[in-house]
Amino acid sequence: MTHEHQRELEHDDKKYIWHPFTQMRGYLQDKPLIIEEGTGCIVKDIEGNRYIDGISSLWTNVHGHRKEKLDRALKEQIDKIAHSTLLGLSNVPAIKLAKKLIEIAPQGLTKVFYSDNGSTANEIALKMAFQYHQQAPTGNRNKKKFIRLSNAYHGDTIGSVSIGGIDLFHSMYKDLLFPSYRVEAPYCYRCTFGKSHPSCNLHCLSPLEETMKGHNREIAALVIEPMVQGAGGILIQPPGYLKKVRELCTRYKVFMIADEVAVGFGKTGKMFACEHEHVVPDMMALAKGISGGYLPLAATLTTEEIYEGFLGEFEEFKTFFHGHTFTGNPLACAVAVANLEVFQEERTLDNLQEKIAHLKERLNKLKDLAHVGEVRQCGFMVGIELVADRKTKQLYPPEKRIGHNVIMEARKRKVIIRPLGDVIVLMPPLSISKEEIDQLCDAVYESTLVVTE
Repeated sequence: MTHEHQRELEHDDKKYIWHPFTQMRGYLQDKPLIIEEGTGCIVKDIEGNRYIDGISSLWTNVHGHRKEKLDRALKEQIDKIAHSTLLGLSNVPAIKLAKKLIEIAPQGLTKVFYSDNGSTANEIALKMAFQYHQQAPTGNRNKKKFIRLSNAYHGDTIGSVSIGGIDLFHSMYKDLLFPSYRVEAPYCYRCTFGKSHPSCNLHCLSPLEETMKGHNREIAALVIEPMVQGAGGILIQPPGYLKKVRELCTRYKVFMIADEVAVGFGKTGKMFACEHEHVVPDMMALAKGISGGYLPLAATLTTEEIYEGFLGEFEEFKTFFHGHTFTGNPLACAVAVANLEVFQEERTLDNLQEKIAHLKERLNKLKDLAHVGEVRQCGFMVGIELVADRKTKQLYPPEKRIGHNVIMEARKRKVIIRPLGDVIVLMPPLSISKEEIDQLCDAVYESTLVVTE
């Protein structure tokens, strides 16, 4: 690519694109990084610079870029048909994928409803829970509300924002949202209750139980990111918490919606995060890694009980009136089938365990830095919380943009990562090598040291 073409792309990027979750005033002042190619865990920009994809292209890529089997599945499907509606029809890849998803999902989930992103997958679960109670013989029409957890993120559509818990993202839209019950989620490093794990005996469950006990007659469902709250800062739930949440939902007859959008497909070391504590949710939202990071695709899995609550005669209008133009897209489903086949053929999860241990060992060095408050890890999900004062856990002033400065330093060292405020997030593709893990951790260590010391 010529120098002139590179400059034209940089100019047109700034002139025409409004980037998500990006303050454009600051973006326009910097030279944009424009990606052109990718192979394995490496992406290449238009100038030929190579970078480790340290966040798996926003938590989506699984087996690396240009995975031959996934490429082939996409090419073979496009020679057949690119899209055919799922409204009243079906298609081959959608059927094959649905069967595979149910075969690997927690036992008890039996039906798949497709959509196109994590936000809609959660939105669908909310609407299913609500409509079920309005029309099913065993439903309760008073159950119209939901429980949301602090620091939760479930997407950016109105319903998913209504059950979110990150004020920075969500408070602006409060007048658009439906009311829900907010309950404190575990954040052990900054415990709201001033306690320490494990001596706390999971005290953070008390407000949840109180809410369910007092309001279960009007609560349709609870929505939870199992094991790890991703966008909240890679906040890891203490052992036993998820299982107890499931027990409370069962006791008080509240549907449990597991948002596995970020944590699913191997990111925590198991196919689904719910497996860590042998939990079966009533609904499970999937997206991101479902297609190996190739195409927009999502699915909401649910039980036979909930599915049957929508069965009736035509004139009863019990149909689930929800759908998307590209629901069950054959291209996306074909590559998602190939994605799951790679998991099985290459024993991805078995081979991942040694790399998880290696990553943990390499992260230990970061704990010695004066301004690293905590390093959190669950599988390949890592959050490094930076603080102005380690002893008091004091935050940096936002205007210092510490997290942003660290990721920009990392780019100089040919690593792409993103911050959540002043939490540095690492979440590489599962296919990353130990050598690439070393390069990633070295770059993060050096970048953090330069910015904070």
